Amino acid sequence: MNPSYDSGFWDQRYSQTDFVFGTAPNDFLAAVAPALPPGPVLCLAEGEGRNAVFLAARGHAVTAVDQSAVGLAKASALAAARGVPLATVCADLAAYPISPDAWAAVVVIFLHLPPPLRRTVLGRAAAGLRPGGALVIEVYTPAQLAHGSGGPRDAALLATLADLRADLPDLVFEIGRELERPVIEGTGHTGLAAVVQVLARRPAA
Repeated sequence: MNPSYDSGFWDQRYSQTDFVFGTAPNDFLAAVAPALPPGPVLCLAEGEGRNAVFLAARGHAVTAVDQSAVGLAKASALAAARGVPLATVCADLAAYPISPDAWAAVVVIFLHLPPPLRRTVLGRAAAGLRPGGALVIEVYTPAQLAHGSGGPRDAALLATLADLRADLPDLVFEIGRELERPVIEGTGHTGLAAVVQVLARRPAA
């Protein structure tokens, strides 16, 4: 099994005192946060909670889902330290049901899955959006294999913009781009990285 989708791997990684990916939100998420409509937000593979807590501080009711109970315990502690509410769900995304038409936004930051599972999870995420709701994605592309700044070393777990467009045929892409940028997030991500960024929206009507 690839460790990137094994809960024991992540429990061990998150067991250190420091936050592996830091406590500041992902840069792309922070940049597009003003474009998210008011309402509840679902953060998938949220780990130690940096993005969920950021969005909760902006007034969203946030649910953080991750397979690591250790990571989610740190997310809850971070939320308490920042004085914001946060709901957490420990679940394997392969089996996690996303209620349709329920979310103002769904956030998927550095979640890398085998393509069939990625299509399933992103399809559920898209169906979970309310009309006008937004899906925010940043993941590594296969070009990341040339860098040592983070992410899985298996090309099958990395995605291109074309892959994500194919996975999300019913959403309108407001941002869709592949680029290289510095990703400095704790010790887990540090350095120049090759990423794909998406802000896609369910049509309002």
